[in-house]
Amino acid sequence: MARFSTLFLALVIASPALYAGFVTHQLDQKTALLRLLIAVPVAAVMLGIFRMITRGYGRKPDDEKPRKPAGGAEPARAGDEPLRAEATAGEPFPQRRAEDQS
Repeated sequence: MARFSTLFLALVIASPALYAGFVTHQLDQKTALLRLLIAVPVAAVMLGIFRMITRGYGRKPDDEKPRKPAGGAEPARAGDEPLRAEATAGEPFPQRRAEDQS
């Protein structure tokens, strides 16, 4: 919770209260500091959620990891995986010829 990014985000969140408390004196200084203390765990939760979402970015996809075969104890090899194919339904597009357009 005491990371630089967490404290900086908390400072940004509480900056209007800190400005009103220490510069313009429109807010009590204790209240401004209390708002900063409340902003620290809020910023920690926000950055924690952000880190959880972006945790997997920049890593290689799971498909490149070797897979274990379903029934045996042999190590997985590149040729052991089943073939994958896609099926398409419907008729192919008719071919157009230059003669058909006249």
